[in-house]
Amino acid sequence: MSEDERPEVASEFKRSRHGGVTMKLDAAEARILRHVLTETLELLGPSESPDDDPLAAALGIGTTTAAPEDTALARLFPNGYTDDPEASADFRRYTEPGLREAKRTAARTALATLGEGGERRLLTEDEALAWLGTLNDMRLVLGDRLGISDDWEGMVESITDGDPRLTLFWVYDRLTYLQDMLVRSLT
Repeated sequence: MSEDERPEVASEFKRSRHGGVTMKLDAAEARILRHVLTETLELLGPSESPDDDPLAAALGIGTTTAAPEDTALARLFPNGYTDDPEASADFRRYTEPGLREAKRTAARTALATLGEGGERRLLTEDEALAWLGTLNDMRLVLGDRLGISDDWEGMVESITDGDPRLTLFWVYDRLTYLQDMLVRSLT
């Protein structure tokens, strides 16, 4: 996508005088966010079935102890202990189900409050925090898929107009911008 083909966006998050945060997104940006949010939910997968281990489900612990093979999921659910595989497995078993469900809930909240774009929407403090968490998750996943490194500027400079990743870099940059704007509105 060339610069003149990119949609003009008048996106904003602003602290509301009445509490919460107002959000206004361009319709094209809302469609892109809906798509990325939906893909993020698909990546997170369904909740573990209580039939897998009823005792584990009753206690809110998982049965999975291995790190995800998908590198993007491994970014969202990193090992708790890099130098102790057994402690890391226990940590994952006790924390990943709740963390995964919290990420699903945040993404669903963002989808439910997204709207079609063009209108100003009032987010409660909790909804704004859900947006903040899911924007970060979407950035982590997309950053992993794109191989984003500390040399962001060098990577961007190496992208040419014909590069198929150009649109994804634009989306990553927009997610970064929205996250920054939301952090500023919350502080």
